[in-house]
Amino acid sequence: MKKKKSAWNFFTSGYLILVLLFIYLPILYVMVFSFNESKSMTTFSGFSLKWYENMINNREMLESIRTTVIVALIATGVSTVIGTVTAIGLSKARRIVRTAVLEINNLPVLNPDIVTAIGLMLLFLSVKIQRSIVTLTLSHITFCIPYVILTIMPKLRQLDDNVAEAALDLGATPFQALTKVIIPQIYPAILSGALIAFSMSFDDFVISFFTSGVDVQNISMYVYSMKRFNPSVNALSSVIVVVVAVILILANLIPYLNSKKKGEQET
Repeated sequence: MKKKKSAWNFFTSGYLILVLLFIYLPILYVMVFSFNESKSMTTFSGFSLKWYENMINNREMLESIRTTVIVALIATGVSTVIGTVTAIGLSKARRIVRTAVLEINNLPVLNPDIVTAIGLMLLFLSVKIQRSIVTLTLSHITFCIPYVILTIMPKLRQLDDNVAEAALDLGATPFQALTKVIIPQIYPAILSGALIAFSMSFDDFVISFFTSGVDVQNISMYVYSMKRFNPSVNALSSVIVVVVAVILILANLIPYLNSKKKGEQET
């Protein structure tokens, strides 16, 4: 029995290692060759930072980065606020209303991106709104909100409703109960929803392609429009990976430090 168990553990560990290699090895490969002196993606000819220098000097690439970051930050902020308020409202709504709204909320998540993209494009054309960075931002807000709601709802189901009611009984206003009782308890879920929204907006291509203006392009659209492969994209990808990794580390480290600080204060 122990031999079978050890063999199974060995198999699952090996399988997990293969999956992790399959996911992260291409990323590591791109990061290594972003320092390659030549344009080759198969032979490392020497260490160089020239592709990072080219990235910094490439105005079109920098403009696409600026557009991507601006749209992602606005979409993240607006969708997080709307998604949080909606999720809290749904947690207090009648079951039939909550179920109906959540089913509608799931549609953009389950729909292929191309369906959502064409639908939004036709909407803007029907109301005669010229496609621009504004329509691009509105589209990103639209498809980010469902992910925020889906992230926060499970955490709200775990909350004790009596805590908020007790705060109201003790003289707190509804807004104070929201900001000082409910939101601090669901803060990790809000942060997770915001990070998901940011990542969804940051790397979107299909919806951005159909809803942006002629002179507006984000990073994914810039890479798609390149006629030849530019090794500076490797440098750009490496920077993005590092930034995302730092954000994820901080997102996990800050709640841990806060909980540890509260534990020390209680003792």
